[in-house]
Amino acid sequence: MKKTFFKKLILLFLITALALTLTACGTEQSKNGSSETENAAVQESLPKEINLGVLRVPNDETIALAEGFFDEYFTKRGIEVNTRVFDSGVEANQALASGSIDFATMGNTNAITALARELNVELVWIHEVLGENEALAVKDGSGIEDIEDLVGKRIAVPFASTAHYILLNVLKEAGIEKDVQLLDMQTAEIVAAWERGDVQAAYTWQPTLAQLLESGTTLTDSREMAEKGYITANVEVVRKRFSEEYPELVADFISALTKAGDIYRNDPEKAAKIAGNELGLEAEVALHQMRGTTWKTREELLSGEFFGSVEQPGNFATVMKDTSDFLQNQGSIEESPSQEAFNEYVNSEYIKMSLENEENN
Repeated sequence: MKKTFFKKLILLFLITALALTLTACGTEQSKNGSSETENAAVQESLPKEINLGVLRVPNDETIALAEGFFDEYFTKRGIEVNTRVFDSGVEANQALASGSIDFATMGNTNAITALARELNVELVWIHEVLGENEALAVKDGSGIEDIEDLVGKRIAVPFASTAHYILLNVLKEAGIEKDVQLLDMQTAEIVAAWERGDVQAAYTWQPTLAQLLESGTTLTDSREMAEKGYITANVEVVRKRFSEEYPELVADFISALTKAGDIYRNDPEKAAKIAGNELGLEAEVALHQMRGTTWKTREELLSGEFFGSVEQPGNFATVMKDTSDFLQNQGSIEESPSQEAFNEYVNSEYIKMSLENEENN
């Protein structure tokens, strides 16, 4: 009787243990299956590619591309990174309008044009505040020694650019804006016209500016004009359809730019060598161009001087509105958007997200 009882007890124990083991295995398999499903869902939610519109200037984006920082954030997650080089923000806006690029670097005047044209983009980053890297050059032997000497002269400048905006203000301050002939040219055209002698002056940026200064001098530059309140910058805009669907990727894009910017802040010579190699420039030339601008950190861009916050927009939105009003008065845009529109357009949220991601990691 006792033997039978113990046999039944042992059998019951074995059955229970087996059941628990099978349950645990099933649960683990369920967990693994769930995890794999979740990973597949995340992968499915990512875009297959990201298309960047870039300018050929030695900035944080150029360094990020050269150092493979975008690959770290995107390519390793199965997202192909494509780049298209534009000579100006005008071309970049055309590409944004067609939907062929997701991000674009441009001067803030072209970013204003993008908003005025309702291209459904938002401004998420300032690459650099412009200074000596953009200037008004006059040709040697032209007899032009000060701004007033430009009366009756032909001046080349890419229209609707930061250079155009600053040049118009230079001429306006001197009271000669109606006494000169402005020619709308892209940077390569400016060099050719300068060499032919078709123009005696030009307002443009590096590296084109360096070519002009081989046979010319500078009358004024964007740093001097910034001190008078005319601030210009190269900025980053992103299509809202992309940023609303992939906000984390926009934050990652900013994180990649920050890594590149830190190289310049910590070792300018190293950054210049990297950017120079990427652009085919001597390191000394690249460094000179980079030092002609001011690069801001994420924390600085979140200050009241620039982006501010959603609750309290920063001063850069006001600068954009003032510039927009000027462009409307000049006929460069048909209608200047409202201050409220600019407050929303200059979006600080992705910079904040980039900082939070770094803190959490």
